[in-house]
Amino acid sequence: MGNRDTRVRGIAARAGGWSARHRWAAVGIWVLFVVLAMGLGSAAGTVELKDSDQLSGETGRAAAIAEEAGIDEPAGETVLVQGKDAGVKATSTEFRAAVDAVMKAVEGTGKVTNVTSPYDTETISKDGRSALVQFDMRGEAETAGDRVEPVLKAVEGVQKDHGSVLIEEIGGASMNKTFDDAFGDDFKQAEYSAVPVALGILLVAFGALVAALVPVLLAITAIVATMGLMMIVSHIQPMDDTSSSVMLLVGLAVGVDYCLFYLRREREERAAGRDPETALRIAAATSGRAIIVSGVTVCVAMAGMLFTGIATFKAMGLASLMVVAVAMVGSVTVLPAVLSLLGTRVEKGRIPFLHPDKRRKANGGSGNGSSGNGTSGNGSSGNGTSGNGSSGDNGSRFWTSVLRVVLAKPAISLVVAAGALLAIAAPALGMKTQNLTLDQEFGDSLPIVATYERVNEAFPGGSDPAEVVVKAADINSAEVKSAIADFREQAVSSGASRGPVEVTVHDSQNVAFVYVPLVGGSNLDKAEKSLEIIRDEVRPATFGKVDGVEAPVTGQVAGSKDFNDQLVSAVAPVFAFVVVFAFLLMLLSFRSLTIAITSIVLNLLSVGAAYGILVAVFQHGWGASLVGAEGVGAIITWLPLFLFVILFGLSMDYHVFVVSRIREARMRGLTTRDAIQHGVVTTAGVITSAAVIMVAVFAIFGTLSMQSMKQMGVGLAAAVLIDATIIRGVLLPAVMALLGERNWYFPKWLNRLPDLSHDESPEAAASPPPPAVEGERVPV
Repeated sequence: MGNRDTRVRGIAARAGGWSARHRWAAVGIWVLFVVLAMGLGSAAGTVELKDSDQLSGETGRAAAIAEEAGIDEPAGETVLVQGKDAGVKATSTEFRAAVDAVMKAVEGTGKVTNVTSPYDTETISKDGRSALVQFDMRGEAETAGDRVEPVLKAVEGVQKDHGSVLIEEIGGASMNKTFDDAFGDDFKQAEYSAVPVALGILLVAFGALVAALVPVLLAITAIVATMGLMMIVSHIQPMDDTSSSVMLLVGLAVGVDYCLFYLRREREERAAGRDPETALRIAAATSGRAIIVSGVTVCVAMAGMLFTGIATFKAMGLASLMVVAVAMVGSVTVLPAVLSLLGTRVEKGRIPFLHPDKRRKANGGSGNGSSGNGTSGNGSSGNGTSGNGSSGDNGSRFWTSVLRVVLAKPAISLVVAAGALLAIAAPALGMKTQNLTLDQEFGDSLPIVATYERVNEAFPGGSDPAEVVVKAADINSAEVKSAIADFREQAVSSGASRGPVEVTVHDSQNVAFVYVPLVGGSNLDKAEKSLEIIRDEVRPATFGKVDGVEAPVTGQVAGSKDFNDQLVSAVAPVFAFVVVFAFLLMLLSFRSLTIAITSIVLNLLSVGAAYGILVAVFQHGWGASLVGAEGVGAIITWLPLFLFVILFGLSMDYHVFVVSRIREARMRGLTTRDAIQHGVVTTAGVITSAAVIMVAVFAIFGTLSMQSMKQMGVGLAAAVLIDATIIRGVLLPAVMALLGERNWYFPKWLNRLPDLSHDESPEAAASPPPPAVEGERVPV
């Protein structure tokens, strides 16, 4: 069995005991911590990620050159003027009148500069039906989206007066405004929906208003405290909106889950006849310990993002790590104090027919050992289901029936379940990742997407040109001017661009920007081939012949490629870090080599199945209409690695909780098979509730309009659902049943490793042990 000793008190038990004895002090310290974190964070302010921080490779170097030179490129805007009929072309009188009206209208807003006519810049399509009026927004590019509204209104006004042509605006500022509006609306919807959904599920789970409110309020305070900490940490590692959104998502799911684990165990022990003080002590020693093991494992997994070297990932990793750590600490410190203060009042606000007592009476079950050979309703001996009332409900009855089949035929159950998950994971082998273009991200839900497609059709690559940032000792030297001219010519003659290739020179900074519309346009596969020609053929043949000239290529296509390349190089170190440290934590926490190995394998299988579902739905379009994901054709670049880290961490929640109960029962003397039955059935209710909350919160993100958020929500929801059902309900018990006593294999030569197993059995926790020297070991 391995190590059968334990310390007199573990960290979780000591923390819970202190909090229960010093209730008001614990609550006061927590409130003070939340207030101070938010107050200090607000005073410090947030340092936002800059483009040069977020980008990698050549795109990062290009941003750094512009930043070092003090060049703040204005946000460029374009107005497409297009004849509605084939006969209305750029040479017609009404077309010219529309162009003149657009130029006059946008200049009249006072918000723009450098307005150019398509007749001067030759930005007229080959068929003569389309032309581009181009201009720059005044002020900083990053905030241009806040100022573009009057310009958009002016363009709309011109459209009303010229019915023979189509007049639409698109550009950096207008797209940012569209993106921010959609992003903001999406997340407001998610934020407003997530908390009520979680509260509703908790009401069903607990059947009492106060019991349901406690986890939600603790999760919210953990999120608020983390928001303040993020502001402070941003001065070391800048943050962005994505990291805040991920923090909210993870914080709500994990914070509620941890409290749920703790509260359900405390309730379970009270239902078994324990007095409130003893029930709280048992919950602290058992579920509290499981929360710490799970929380540390999740934090380690999140820390894996720091190894990507990508600022956005590092920000997401730190934000997620902090909120998990805060939620974990709150669950094992202030939660025991709150429960101690509330006492039986935690049952206030009972909801008819939803409270466990009502359900037990309705089902005629008392929860007194229905799942096995035990005779004790308190779950402290034999193989009873802990007498928590959940053994008599439909959920535990269902899992009791499933387990009866799984434990009777473990080999067949293993083959069927593993085979099904491998089949689900199979599509992931053909995963295609890329930064989603505007039409992929929003589909046809936004009018600007149609404008984007029309501009790309008339001027391939014109809406998102590649940008070559040329830096030289003397940008106006004859050699450099000649190289720029040669580059413009060869970019078109090579077939990589159809032009026009435009140049903006900043004389005093010795920097020039060359804009190259790439053949392929919004089709990133074709556009990347054009980019490859520019980088590998045209650039060496032109700028490469001039000493001391730098010419990194940036832009959306280049950014997507460079980001993909860096992610690919980060996969191995992140994978190794997360897997190795998760393995070590499981090994030290459960003192079993077998448990550590099977935990890793099962979690990888869960992640693989989530990947397969993502690829099937969003890349191949199988069932895409059900989630509004038609025509995406790819997975957003950052998602696979992000999902691996998040899912690997979150999967440990349920795994640690179930295996802790199985190990607890095994250490009390049950056989491994009986311990499996006991552990799975007694945790069925809480894991079902926790999984439903996580799936519901993540599924909210699956309903948002942005495909990247939709992919994240669907991937997370699918993985949690698979994890809480097939993995924990079938594969885990089947594997453990087949392994038998080998589950607890722990080689003697590993005994030198630190012992983090310090859990207490309910019997030990029920009656305080005699005084002992700190660190003294006693048999369980």
